[in-house]
Amino acid sequence: MIAKTPKPPYYAVVFTSMRTEDDLEYAEMADKMIDLAEKQEGFLGVESARNDLGITVSYWKSLEAIKKWKLHAAHTEAREKGRSIWYKAFKVRICKVEHEYGFEK
Repeated sequence: MIAKTPKPPYYAVVFTSMRTEDDLEYAEMADKMIDLAEKQEGFLGVESARNDLGITVSYWKSLEAIKKWKLHAAHTEAREKGRSIWYKAFKVRICKVEHEYGFEK
């Protein structure tokens, strides 16, 4: 589903990843992180897709909200498991959305 975001400006965190073969609790943790992120002040929405390359984009009201999410204890635990178990490689990019447009039937 395409996230319903407010009028810009706002921020996007683009998380791009390559997975290992180990699926140990990955889906459960991914669902937990989305549920938890949705409860964070400043969270605006999320979009995610995965084939060989996974891309998750979360939208945030401010850089401060992004920093608080990064420092959240459960998110820190998920990042540590990601590095040690689930990911071969990942990259995080933080972008300021200054303009958007779209189409919907």
